[in-house]
Amino acid sequence: MTDSDSRTPLSELLASMSADGDAVRVHIPDDWLQGRAVYGGLSAALCLQATLEGLGDDLPPLRSVQLSFIGPAGSDVRLSPEIVRQGKSTTFVTVDMSSDDKLAVRATLCFARARSSHLSIVDCPAPVVAGVADCADFFRDAEGRNQGPNFAQHFNSRFAGGALPASGAQDPSFTVWMQHKDSASRASLVGLVALADALPPAAMACFAERAPISTMTWMFDVLDDTPHTDDGWWLSRSVAESTADGYSSQAMTVWNSAGQPVIVGRQNVAIFY
Repeated sequence: MTDSDSRTPLSELLASMSADGDAVRVHIPDDWLQGRAVYGGLSAALCLQATLEGLGDDLPPLRSVQLSFIGPAGSDVRLSPEIVRQGKSTTFVTVDMSSDDKLAVRATLCFARARSSHLSIVDCPAPVVAGVADCADFFRDAEGRNQGPNFAQHFNSRFAGGALPASGAQDPSFTVWMQHKDSASRASLVGLVALADALPPAAMACFAERAPISTMTWMFDVLDDTPHTDDGWWLSRSVAESTADGYSSQAMTVWNSAGQPVIVGRQNVAIFY
């Protein structure tokens, strides 16, 4: 699918989630899939949305998420959020996402209120890159055709540094400006979570040709209670720090347009190349 009329905006997809007892169900259209499965960013976004819908809006700010991608999630999924501990300032929630009655994703979300502290340290500088208007498309070719997986058509992307996928590069990194095409998703935390895993694994920069990959685990911390950026543009960077024996360990960071870090994380990816 490349026709914009065929896309289901993320905000529309989230609105289609329906209650199923203590769980929620949702149908994932083909335009949100990576091959035949749901990609990690959307899985995380659905787990967060299911938590917010099922457990109410009085949760503290989201601080950290840990996800294990246990099996493929197909077009129809069921999400079951559960509070496993709730204290004065911190709430832990687990979410199991199942597909065809089999566990596909297990997520642990940590919500915690801010507390006073003597410490305030930020040492995660944004790379110096050209602005959005001066960067070429990342997911699209010169004719405007989508060159990424199906879900990539939901994002505007501008290549800001590093290498391109399957370019045989020595530098296993991508730095890309990213924005939801769906304007209703540009200011939401759920939208940001979906976007934070939209880049391909950085190890793919070293591939000489395209080959399958599969994310095994992903953990990330949210560094701002209310992340925001200009016009929905975020600078996303993935760097493969170790790749061997068919697995790659990568660091991931998202900054806002002012160069402030909003998400930092790590991911382990199985590579079949």
